[in-house]
Amino acid sequence: MSETRVHRLDAADKEKLKKAFDVSHFDLNAILRGAQLTLVGAHRALQNPAIFTNTHYKQAAIAVGAGIAIRLLIALPIYGVKLLLAISSLFFDLDAATWDDTLIKGLDTLANHILQIPLFLMTLMRYVTPTLDNMFMGSIRWVDQTYVEKHKHENPDTLRDMFYPNLKQYKIKDGSTHSTSTAESISMLLYRYARRAGISLLVFALSYVPYIGRLVLPACSFYTFNKAVGLGPASVIFGTGIFLPRHILVRFLQTYFASRGLMRELLEPYFARVHFTKDQKRKWFRSREGLLFGFGVGFYTLLQVPLLGVLIYGIAEASTAYLVTKITDPPPASNAPSAEMREYLENQQVWRNKHELINASLGALDSIRRESPPSYEEATKADGAGVATTSGSSAVKREL
Repeated sequence: MSETRVHRLDAADKEKLKKAFDVSHFDLNAILRGAQLTLVGAHRALQNPAIFTNTHYKQAAIAVGAGIAIRLLIALPIYGVKLLLAISSLFFDLDAATWDDTLIKGLDTLANHILQIPLFLMTLMRYVTPTLDNMFMGSIRWVDQTYVEKHKHENPDTLRDMFYPNLKQYKIKDGSTHSTSTAESISMLLYRYARRAGISLLVFALSYVPYIGRLVLPACSFYTFNKAVGLGPASVIFGTGIFLPRHILVRFLQTYFASRGLMRELLEPYFARVHFTKDQKRKWFRSREGLLFGFGVGFYTLLQVPLLGVLIYGIAEASTAYLVTKITDPPPASNAPSAEMREYLENQQVWRNKHELINASLGALDSIRRESPPSYEEATKADGAGVATTSGSSAVKREL
């Protein structure tokens, strides 16, 4: 084998190893910035006076009522089991038994952490009422209005394009099926939920199998995070997971999956209008995976607040509108040439202002703007190298 060929093989092996340990799309800074944007986005959304109209007050009251109904729906089977145990205790001595307490805790874990029933019911509301979609579009409009107001003394030619005027013209389709049929959208949601719930139940059941059960959850963690963050971090998670209690691993895995699912649902109003292909959408998410994970975990944690979860879901939807304006470019008009739309879809697959947004201070999050955005090739190269692309001249000094 020639020396040149050996050198090429070594370079190829190094490239594969580098790719396996690449965490540029899921680095800690991106996750932390996503969590910070949870609070920043919520603050921006609550500044919108339209949220405090009579209509939204009514919707908020309905949301709180729905939250109570969801909690009761989850609690009723558990209280039913408790009642049966109380009746059984009249005939059997259960004081020394521990299986009854284990059963109650298991039911709670099953409903809230494995099957994710509260989150599923909140998600289902999107297909019952257009409130969440209206919340997203109303917040997009508010972000645009705020942007124009803060830059009203500047040259209009230097400002970014608006999001709301073009987005409202797009025909709404389900972001997953590209269908306008509500029945089909709900059926696809039910299918996705049933599939996830079935896999979760199977994994949870296998974790109780003697001898191999201890390795099931760590192995699932490794498989999941190897695809998301690379071989190195996944190996660390696997090694740590072997020594962690089962309930912690279950919550860890379900929090990861639930936050990802939550982000996909929160971004549905955007993808229902801007129709990416399945592969383009996958690349769009992967490029922003760390930030979206942090943002999703932040709101997923807030959704656990008793009774107010559905109300917080609405705030999360409004906050996502703010997030979209920070990690995407304004879409072209709906009647734009097809070539322009294809170019937009192609460019958005890479997070073009990633390093600017991550490196900015919290007070300067709204002041990120380029005089000339990087090309798709430049953004791809910078994203893969994991280095900042900002410079003193490209970082924006003005408040949005």
